[in-house]
Amino acid sequence: MKRIFPIITILIFLSLLGLIFFQFLWIESAREAKDKQVEENIKQAIDFAASALSQDNNSIVPFGKKNDMLFPGEKLQYFKPSVMQRYSKDDITEIIRNAFNKNNLKKFPFEFAIIENSIAGKQLLSDNFYELSLDSARNKNYVYPLQPPSGSNYENLVAEELLCVIVPNQKTIVWKEMFWFIIGAIVFTLIITTAFFITIRTLLKQKKLSEIKSDFINNMTHEFKTPLATISLAVDALKNDKVKGNEEKTSYFTNIIKEENKRMNKQVETILQAALLDKQEVQLNLKKLSAHDLITLALNNITLQVEEKQGALDVHLDAEKDMILADEVHFTNLINNLLDNAVKYSKENLAIKLTTENSGNQLKIKIEDNGIGMNKETVNRIFEKFYRAHTGNIHNVKGFGLGLSYVKTMVEAHHGTIKADSVLGKGSTFVVTIPLAVV
Repeated sequence: MKRIFPIITILIFLSLLGLIFFQFLWIESAREAKDKQVEENIKQAIDFAASALSQDNNSIVPFGKKNDMLFPGEKLQYFKPSVMQRYSKDDITEIIRNAFNKNNLKKFPFEFAIIENSIAGKQLLSDNFYELSLDSARNKNYVYPLQPPSGSNYENLVAEELLCVIVPNQKTIVWKEMFWFIIGAIVFTLIITTAFFITIRTLLKQKKLSEIKSDFINNMTHEFKTPLATISLAVDALKNDKVKGNEEKTSYFTNIIKEENKRMNKQVETILQAALLDKQEVQLNLKKLSAHDLITLALNNITLQVEEKQGALDVHLDAEKDMILADEVHFTNLINNLLDNAVKYSKENLAIKLTTENSGNQLKIKIEDNGIGMNKETVNRIFEKFYRAHTGNIHNVKGFGLGLSYVKTMVEAHHGTIKADSVLGKGSTFVVTIPLAVV
């Protein structure tokens, strides 16, 4: 699992990067294709408009001299009206717009100019043509010559004119037309990315659960192995002929079997209780009780352990108000567990300090010790089920890692909070805050 997990993570990550990369290339390729298609449509539309403006549908106009008698050899000259003379600005706009509409360019704005390619250089400009022509980077300019149809009798009689059309922000409009396409691609990419992170998170969780399961099995095996071995030895001793006839020794070994059996039952009860907490099937019998009385009860249970280690227990029940809604058994057990941990993870010269105080409508219970302490990682995980802190050279600490998980669950069941603070090698502090009962 340790080798496979990083490989799976790397492969999925590379696949995700590849997917995003090719998605980007696909969008860029689609944009370029769309841009070329739009440009081709614009050229066709302008070509169609130029042809419409150049239609030879007007008669030629004769142009006579002031005194033909002075120039008897001169023929009567004719001229054909230019596009600027034949069409108004609105007419030209309508012709170009119709051409754009026929080529699927309804959303594309434009500005135009009719320019006469001569010394006079007459011009007919639309309202914003000049301003847009100054920004050639964003606005593309299309230029088409305006001439009569090829082979027309009047082809040489028309002044050369150019149709200039500017389509402002052409690329921006193309991007806008692809908006939903791009949004769809981004959304599905985000969905795949989210699925990737959920997969990795699930794998990490499964890996963690697997490690917890292994640790739990190892701890459980160790916890049951010792009493079973003791019971086995006691049973073998009872079978001994020398013990059979000795009532005192028989009673001694029988008591050992009984105590070890109680110990295993207690461990089984702890595991079953954890299962009930998982299912949220524990029902609290909440009553208005004195927290100080319950703490004193828990202190009585821990006093002998502290004395065995020749430690000191400093108690200051300073809270003026201590009435809380609590379950007598579970509240006493959670205090007991905190005190028991302080003893378990102690060093020489054990010193435990328990204080209470009021903070608004809350009761604060602080338990401090001078034990081995915890690092930041352990403090962050200390309330996780089955998690056990590394104890360094201390190998006599037993349990399944359920104590503090039970404590946190019970504190929250009493609508309170618990915080842990610790310095490695200097000790730990637990602060339990419980709301006071309404008088």
